[in-house]
Amino acid sequence: MPGPAGIPLVDVYRGTFVESVHAVAGCAVSSDGATLFERGDVDVPVYLRSTAKPFIAAAVVAAGTAERFGFEPRELAVMAASHNGEPFHVAAVRSILRKAGLEESALQCGTHAPSYPPAAAALATAGVAPSAVHSNCSGKHAGILAACVHLGLDPAGYLDPGHPVQRHIAAFCGRAFDDEPERWPVGTDGCGIPIFATSLRRTARAFARLATLEGWTRDDARALGIVRDAMLAEPEYVGGTGRFDTALMTATRGGIACKGGAEGLHGDALLRARAGLALKVVDGNGRATPPATLAFLEALRLLEPGEAAELTAFAEPEVRNVAGRIVGKISARAL
Repeated sequence: MPGPAGIPLVDVYRGTFVESVHAVAGCAVSSDGATLFERGDVDVPVYLRSTAKPFIAAAVVAAGTAERFGFEPRELAVMAASHNGEPFHVAAVRSILRKAGLEESALQCGTHAPSYPPAAAALATAGVAPSAVHSNCSGKHAGILAACVHLGLDPAGYLDPGHPVQRHIAAFCGRAFDDEPERWPVGTDGCGIPIFATSLRRTARAFARLATLEGWTRDDARALGIVRDAMLAEPEYVGGTGRFDTALMTATRGGIACKGGAEGLHGDALLRARAGLALKVVDGNGRATPPATLAFLEALRLLEPGEAAELTAFAEPEVRNVAGRIVGKISARAL
């Protein structure tokens, strides 16, 4: 099945010359399903990757896991995160595991060095090898494992799409995206979790309903509200130092709850507009995601001047050469 077609939107300059162009597809939708803004093909399935994490975290909460173990907002936020692996992220993941009575060895997300270079350098200087808790997806995995404990399920095999915890997550996400999980293309995410594909239009509406908490059952709305509010209260746990999601939620001061995903995905719960936004960079290059997202938000007139100024570094990222000299920029066209 072909992927989405987009519109040329993000230019990569070397000097004054446009060296590359990224196409983007995206739309904004109100909580009642009305399309507010649309560019490109937004009705073909795309793997949501980490953009689905707030809904996966909400499925964990809906099961009663957060209440059982007394998870705090920072722990809930890191469950929805693609975090940097900074010390405070690692501490939150370890806290989730400890409260659920689990060892770090239960994590099956794989191991990589912290995404934040100073955190990776600090580990190397200390002679400490990275472990699974440093994975950007370790919070999600810890949350799913805690749900297994709470539900009395064997944590072994929790990555299997047929595992009861994954069936619980799929059912919750089916309700969130108003879709039928049995019809979804299902793949394997970079961290080993089953990941589904649905349209950007459905994704935008799910984020709109995350913004308003309308259109859900009472229990689903409560779980989504808990996760959304945790992300807004602790945005540094959703990404970390220098990360776009953290910066956008911080700058808009509760106006937007957002989550990016690999391969150029981004979803935004637009609380101010009672709407949702979803987009994908067609070629999957994440360098274009922040400028594209900000271009959509500007077109929707959802950024105050002061907020836009705070996000300038993400609206026009610098292109640097190996020596660190600025040799160009990345910039979105007006929509």
